[in-house]
Amino acid sequence: MPPARKKPRTYDPAKIRTAVTAQFAHVAEAVRELSPEQLALPSGLGEWSVADLAAHIAWIADSMAAGLARPPAAVAELPAVEWPFATASLAGKISEAARETLSGAPLPELYERAGARMAEELAANPGSRVLDLWIGDMTLADFLVTRTVELVVHTDDLNRAAALDIPIERQALAACTRLLADALAVKAPGGSVEVRVPPFAVVQCIEGPRHTRGTPPNVVETDPLTWIRLASGRTGWAEAVDAARVTASGERADLSALLPLMS
Repeated sequence: MPPARKKPRTYDPAKIRTAVTAQFAHVAEAVRELSPEQLALPSGLGEWSVADLAAHIAWIADSMAAGLARPPAAVAELPAVEWPFATASLAGKISEAARETLSGAPLPELYERAGARMAEELAANPGSRVLDLWIGDMTLADFLVTRTVELVVHTDDLNRAAALDIPIERQALAACTRLLADALAVKAPGGSVEVRVPPFAVVQCIEGPRHTRGTPPNVVETDPLTWIRLASGRTGWAEAVDAARVTASGERADLSALLPLMS
């Protein structure tokens, strides 16, 4: 008999809104202090410089505000947990739209404008509002959870590229970790491997003998930031295992074929 389907994870909408707003503010504060030399550094993301990456983060807030200003869609099509799988197909389109929207203004001005627009639209719209999006129509509540992924991943990108120490909100880190862990369970359903990302997430995945009690025979464990880097393609599986940032025990505890989840 197949295991019962688990209910989708729920998130506290108020906490997620606060986390998104606070994380964007952390990045905005750091970007205002970047020197021309830092802005010219490579971001580690293709041909993007640190300045390009910073502008893209401003666009994350600006584009959400623009989506909320458009007429709503009728029905949500895409749940948050399936969002990571849809990102790769739109990467080029998003990058082009960001350049067109944000070109010609200094970064501090971009952040001030985007932050103000985001705050205004969030205050005016409930979580049930359905956004008409390229990636698929989503409720605002679900879309905000995906914004924690974008903001946490790119905050980490900025920190590593420009030797910064931008803080990451605990609530944003938790939501990002949980969403990506749940996405793994959707991509490879099953109960033969337990993936632990303390203190935020534990999921079971991959078809095979199902664990019911005691210590699971196949266990993967890592910290939240390493998990996020693995899931977003910033770190490779072998690299993380070799550096002891991931422990994997059991013959099925190899996630290399399933990662990254998004790019």
